[in-house]
Amino acid sequence: MMRLDPRHEIECVEMVRACLSGKTTLEITGGATKRGIGHRIHAGATLSMRGMTGIVSYNPAEMVMTAKAGTPLAEIEAALADKGQMLAFEPPDYRALLGATGEPSIGGLFACNLSGPRRFQSGAARDHLLGLRMVNGRGETVQAGGRVMKNVTGLDLVKLMSGSFGTLGLMTELTFKVLPRPETSASLVLSGLDDEAASAAMAKAMALPLEISGAAYLPESCKNRFLAGALPEGAAVAFRLEGLAFSVGERMAKLKSAFAGLCPLAELDLEQSETLWREIRDVKPFHADGSTRPVWKVSVAPMAGEKLLSMLRMQTGVDGYYDWQGGLVWLRMEAEPEAELLRAGIQHFGGGHATLMRATDAQRDAIPVFEPQPPALAALTERVRASFDPMGLFNPGRMTGPAASARAA
Repeated sequence: MMRLDPRHEIECVEMVRACLSGKTTLEITGGATKRGIGHRIHAGATLSMRGMTGIVSYNPAEMVMTAKAGTPLAEIEAALADKGQMLAFEPPDYRALLGATGEPSIGGLFACNLSGPRRFQSGAARDHLLGLRMVNGRGETVQAGGRVMKNVTGLDLVKLMSGSFGTLGLMTELTFKVLPRPETSASLVLSGLDDEAASAAMAKAMALPLEISGAAYLPESCKNRFLAGALPEGAAVAFRLEGLAFSVGERMAKLKSAFAGLCPLAELDLEQSETLWREIRDVKPFHADGSTRPVWKVSVAPMAGEKLLSMLRMQTGVDGYYDWQGGLVWLRMEAEPEAELLRAGIQHFGGGHATLMRATDAQRDAIPVFEPQPPALAALTERVRASFDPMGLFNPGRMTGPAASARAA
């Protein structure tokens, strides 16, 4: 397969136009760490953004950074940490889950719209993207958004690109907001609650004015794979508090008081808290044992997560845990992906969507990896895609599958 390695935006334009002339489809990669998400791509050439790197501008006072799309995420996070700042949406690292190597890039992160445990408080990755530059499927450069939140020019286009998995255009430069890093963090663990009681406890905690930035439930089936088995006995409900040390201390006391007498309580220190939420973020229990069984990322209403998992346990082999106050359910199937069963359950409990995050190549070819859209919405989606990329040049089939891609062509 032909490989293209642009170093500048003008080279991106020239390469896209050459591929248009030759009717050569393109697989866009950065660090190639997220190729396992979505359907397999069958393209004539690979365009790697690894040469398009560097922080273009960074103003800590205004909390805004601009970087080229291929810039390694580690480089960006190091620059932010040096100024006491961070990407508040807590970018996950799925390399171990997906069996990938290489370095994640900032472009790939926003293209996939990936967010960690702080999402329900701070918003998704797309909510932090202010502006971008891109090359569309006609070989034209497009600029959208700006460098400040109040500049809404092209903001809808910015949000559209985040989560498009590289199917609408080739992003070359991104501008995003950053936030101060919390002075400290601590976590409270409630032990021994069943799924229903855990959901009720999370709902109660989130209704309190305590600015909780993490709320997860780790059933006993997978709880011992977190913190090297050091969590207290029984299933665990974990809450995270972040901010100034005195504020975290006061809020922790109120949180403990709210659950006094309900079940055993344990407070984690800063190191334990950071480790636990990193492992929750990166789905450690479903890759720590070297397993390659199918893994789903499911988004439902917070109180529906435990009902869905309980239903699945009665009908198939499955393990799972909840993040985002139960609104995000990570599921590992013991054998087959069970897509129809899972999606029927999601609809039964109020709706949502499921993404097949890890599967064999054959399963990724045969099963809708992303939540199927109703016909009218699917037709609208295809019209939007065609307006950006009329020839189907970029990442063909990644979001629709090989059969749908062939029909569209």
